[in-house]
Amino acid sequence: MENKKKNAFYAQSGGVTSVINASAAGVIDSARKHKKYINKLYAGQNGILGALNQDLIDTSFESKSDIKNLKYTPGGIFGSCRYKLQDYKENEADYEKLLKVFKAHNIGYFFYNGGGDSQDTTNKISEYCVKKGFDIKCIGIPKTVDNDLPLTDCSPGFGSVAKYTAISTLEAGLDVKSMCATSTKVFILEVMGRHAGWIAASSALASESRQHPPHIILFPEIVFNEKLFLKNVKNIVAKFGYCVVVTSEGVKNKQGKFLSESGIKDAFGHAQLGGVSPYLSDLIKAKNGYKCHWAVADYLQRSARHIASKTDVEQAYALGSYAVDLAVSGKNAVMTSIKRTLNKPYKWKLSTVPLHKVANVEKKMPKNYISADGYHITSACRKYMAPLINGEDCPKYKNGIPLYTSFKNKKVKKIKL
Repeated sequence: MENKKKNAFYAQSGGVTSVINASAAGVIDSARKHKKYINKLYAGQNGILGALNQDLIDTSFESKSDIKNLKYTPGGIFGSCRYKLQDYKENEADYEKLLKVFKAHNIGYFFYNGGGDSQDTTNKISEYCVKKGFDIKCIGIPKTVDNDLPLTDCSPGFGSVAKYTAISTLEAGLDVKSMCATSTKVFILEVMGRHAGWIAASSALASESRQHPPHIILFPEIVFNEKLFLKNVKNIVAKFGYCVVVTSEGVKNKQGKFLSESGIKDAFGHAQLGGVSPYLSDLIKAKNGYKCHWAVADYLQRSARHIASKTDVEQAYALGSYAVDLAVSGKNAVMTSIKRTLNKPYKWKLSTVPLHKVANVEKKMPKNYISADGYHITSACRKYMAPLINGEDCPKYKNGIPLYTSFKNKKVKKIKL
């Protein structure tokens, strides 16, 4: 590799997590260590839009203490976006614009931190730059609370959401149990997961016994059977006095339609889901006559940094740092990944997978991870998930509130293209 300093570009994409900033901290720290190859690390304001609009942030102005505290801060410090690049074979406009910005700002390294759609974006940019003879190393950094990226043991963001979901299920379950004799009989918690039920499954970590919440888990992988569901709810209430249901937002009926589909599409063409928990609550009230309460975890589950998994934080940081190491060594068109080497005690190592193998590919729950009746998890699933929520890595507090960091986010002067 030619030993000539280049600038690097990093951006965050898609729905943020409580640990995506830990990956950002890993990228920044590693870029500063590789001064031989990297001059400055620029961040994109609002994801790839930062590159398209030449809206760049110079991270060299951020202090070591703020970068250290970034690991404990939820959200996306540079802003994120949902923006789909078209296939360059059909429309090169965005790619031509990106190439002009990369050339103008001497960018030789590209790091994109996101899920399946983001890995697709990184892959397309890599292919286009190779086609145009532009030397740039493109590395994807995984992130998704849904845990649906393939060829990696887990996705950064999932472990912390899983921890939040399990704890919330445990605590809410104790609340409902206290009141069920004269009040609420059924509580429904709705969690994220469009096509994969990993987050819903993680609620089972609240207890090792199905006699305790969650009593019923609804997965996108299992077709919703109204009659059977209502029968199960009735039996559980009769047995325990109450029932706690955890449902994935992506549960579908036998026609293949989301129970909560609103009819609106997002930037990637995905159906906008509008709340399966109130639907189920109304159904239970109408058919079984029970008083129900429901909650939608929504942004709370993915931003709860105060109870993040230590394992998750460590992996997020390591994957960001490793991405830079790979790029300066000449690697291109790969995503950093986690490889499990031992289950108990949980051990893992850093690895890579080709971008084209992960772009737009969803990892769903394996059949052997879902119980025979379709309403809970198996021991194999528990064995897989349990280590991912281990450990606490709490932020510092002041006046009872977590101390989260903020950046200067000093803009790079635009160059006339």
